[in-house]
Amino acid sequence: MTQFPATTNEVIWPAKAVVTAGMPYGNKPLHFGHIGGVFIPADAFARFLRDRIGKDNVRFVSGTDCFGSPIEEGYRKLVEAGEFEGTIEDYVAKNHDSQKRVLNAFDISLDIFDGSGIGHAGDIHQMVSDAFLERLYLNGWLHLEETLQFYDTQAQMFLNGRQVIGRCPVQGCKSDKAYADECDLGHQYEPEDLINPISTVSETVPEMRPVANWYFDLPAYHDYLVGFANRLEEDPEIRPIVYQTIREFLAAPIIYVKNEARESYEAIAHTLPEHQLHEAEEGKQSFEIEFQTIGERDRARTALSQAGIRFRTGKCLVPFRLTGNASWGVAAPSLEGVEGLSVWCWPESLWAPISFTIAVNDERGLPRDTWRDFWCSEDARVYQFIGQDNLYFYGVAQPALFEALEPGGILTDGTEAAPLRQTTLIANHHVLFGKKKASSSGAIPPPTGDELLEHYTVEQLRAHFLALGLDQRSVSFQPKPFNPDEKVREDARVADPVLKEGALVTNVFNRLARSCFFEAKNNFECSLPIGKVSDEVRARAHEALQEYDRIMHRVELHSIMSLVDDFIRWANKYWTEQIRLAELAGDKERRMQVLIDSFHLLRIATLLMHPIVPRGCEMICEYLNFDPDEFFSWNYDFEGVEELCGAMEIDAGFHRIQELPPRFDFFKRHPSQLK
Repeated sequence: MTQFPATTNEVIWPAKAVVTAGMPYGNKPLHFGHIGGVFIPADAFARFLRDRIGKDNVRFVSGTDCFGSPIEEGYRKLVEAGEFEGTIEDYVAKNHDSQKRVLNAFDISLDIFDGSGIGHAGDIHQMVSDAFLERLYLNGWLHLEETLQFYDTQAQMFLNGRQVIGRCPVQGCKSDKAYADECDLGHQYEPEDLINPISTVSETVPEMRPVANWYFDLPAYHDYLVGFANRLEEDPEIRPIVYQTIREFLAAPIIYVKNEARESYEAIAHTLPEHQLHEAEEGKQSFEIEFQTIGERDRARTALSQAGIRFRTGKCLVPFRLTGNASWGVAAPSLEGVEGLSVWCWPESLWAPISFTIAVNDERGLPRDTWRDFWCSEDARVYQFIGQDNLYFYGVAQPALFEALEPGGILTDGTEAAPLRQTTLIANHHVLFGKKKASSSGAIPPPTGDELLEHYTVEQLRAHFLALGLDQRSVSFQPKPFNPDEKVREDARVADPVLKEGALVTNVFNRLARSCFFEAKNNFECSLPIGKVSDEVRARAHEALQEYDRIMHRVELHSIMSLVDDFIRWANKYWTEQIRLAELAGDKERRMQVLIDSFHLLRIATLLMHPIVPRGCEMICEYLNFDPDEFFSWNYDFEGVEELCGAMEIDAGFHRIQELPPRFDFFKRHPSQLK
């Protein structure tokens, strides 16, 4: 029986798993917030799962979000400024290629990184989008609703999401980057509630005109989502921010009215739908009026507007728009003869990981229905790494949409699927640039992935980002070369905080590996001696493996970094102390035992570090002359190196390794740090 089967008394791993890392918009390069806040944590977890349950049982998927008004608007502005020639498809493809190149540079090991509108994956995504909307319609959860949309009378065009900007109308939100029906903090509202709207096309005030779109009846899933949030809270491994944020949207429909408008409200209160009045709390500037349904709240909103009373609405469940009239988008299927609509980019991005899973399985020559093994099987689990400001979509809209597909599931190629599994949300707080959220549109744009690699190695950055503790709180990323204070940048006495974790890799871990290899070269003819590992060493290694397994199950990656730091420093100390004693005693047998123990510690350290700094770990495996599929597998007792050796090597008592060149480093510092 192996020491670490997929199921232990404390930890149960799925037979198959999907890991997602969101979808970057196809209108910009990747900055460090995308890379360090989502992609590197997702990659570390996906790499661990491949080692833990087998690489064929894991799908790590992502792709460029090809559609949406930010892309249309970015393309329009560049063309008008004469800074881009070509079609919008060319524009998205150019940004997609740039994103893919940067992800490769950071060793992000995606099984697929295509796009929602690119190539085979795009074709699959159109099919899956049709299947979703058609099933939701068949199950009675869609309704066609005529709503008001912003129209630019000067440009003579309907305006999509990012072509309108104003202030968020949601009570308590201070965002001044609010778009047609969503602010940059993820709050949803009706377009007519947007405060001080301005068209970004003509810089004029747009008017509202009616349009018809398909909406999903999200308010009908209120009770389901309450139960869903309760179940999440009962799971100690779910981050509190997930269920806390979901509950924010489960409040009753409320309107907030300024205290100074109290008389005006009382004058028309009798004309409003039935409601409850909640007096303003001490220190608050608004009182509340609460309604039973979203429809009653909206009728009251109209009445308040007509009376000239300013107000704000609170977070609550509103019908979730699925379609729009954008020309650049996934085409919506024809329902009830309604033609020419496109799928709004947020809903289709929620099921895009399914499209990517199908596409990568197609690339591998697997039967089309094998995607269900990852998304529908009781032995499968889907882990979605997201930013906290996207929890409305992934924690509220997506669970309701997935549940609404039943009975029948989604249709693909005319066949019905089993129910979709609800996903496990790994929500990270923001990576801050200085004291502000990383944003490409900020006053000081954050460094791109390419710019970071001009000052740091991939290993240094991966180790630092994983140690930030984004599951606990928003954390500032303060790379010294990008500090706005020139004195700080030039002062050699000021340490660069990014290099703290990198020192573990380039110094301590690197030293342990070099010591073992050079000892084998100098005293054992480039051979790794095979023998029984000391009880103390074996026990310490097993303890680290078990704790690592438990922490990884909770996806607490900063705790993983703390664990490996302790273990590698202990292993390095063990080597230093024991080899000194062996040398003082002049004992060849004792020297061999130290090397047996230290190579065992190196094997465990390399396995644990593989998800964090894969490139150097795989180089260690290569120089050890082991098959990487075997070396990085958890399907062993971890009693000693003989588990990885052939019978002839075990009989001989030695395993041949490659000779390490002089002054060789498995983990190098960046050239800029060698001055």
